Amino acid sequence: MSTAKAPQSVETTPAQQLADTEPQTAAGKVLWHFTMSLDGFVAGPDHAMDWMTGFSFRAGLVEEYAATTGAVLGGRDGFDAFPDAGGVYGGAWQGPVFVLTHHPDDVPPASGVTFLNCDVAEAARIGLAAADGKNLEVPSPTIGRQLLERGLIDEIDLHIVPVLLGDGIRLYDNPGGVPVRLGLGLGLLNGDDHAAAVNVRCRPVGT
Repeated sequence: MSTAKAPQSVETTPAQQLADTEPQTAAGKVLWHFTMSLDGFVAGPDHAMDWMTGFSFRAGLVEEYAATTGAVLGGRDGFDAFPDAGGVYGGAWQGPVFVLTHHPDDVPPASGVTFLNCDVAEAARIGLAAADGKNLEVPSPTIGRQLLERGLIDEIDLHIVPVLLGDGIRLYDNPGGVPVRLGLGLGLLNGDDHAAAVNVRCRPVGT
């Protein structure tokens, strides 16, 4: 899964904490959640994640998301790149992981992973039920886009880090699509830490 590499938390100043997003809550949300480069990539070519080092995040960030996530719904490409379900948030989170694929028969069994071959809305329903009141995290650009088109994404939660990748897998790649308007809540004040992530949380508000 593309959440296999967890961000490393560091202490933040009071000014940064004031400018940051509110802590994530476990509220039964479908959460499209990524660390993202400044130019919009959530993974490098072939799902490479080695660029996600050397950045600072607010203290307790990993623990915050591990505590509020009830289940994970990913895609086949991300699973093939990171098949260890125990690596979600660097092992800080354990729970039900679902992988949506059109070809479940050719996937080797994986501990803690359920493979689904169904409509994306049904996959989200299954994932939310398994999340048991906590959030269903979606670490897949493709599945997230499909859920967004169905009006099934509650929040888009991004940690934007100061790096330009220039190539890789974009958060939202939809040539010919219409703009999707978002309500924005963000923290932009990074103080003197030039490697600090900017946390952005959005909610779809319609076109």
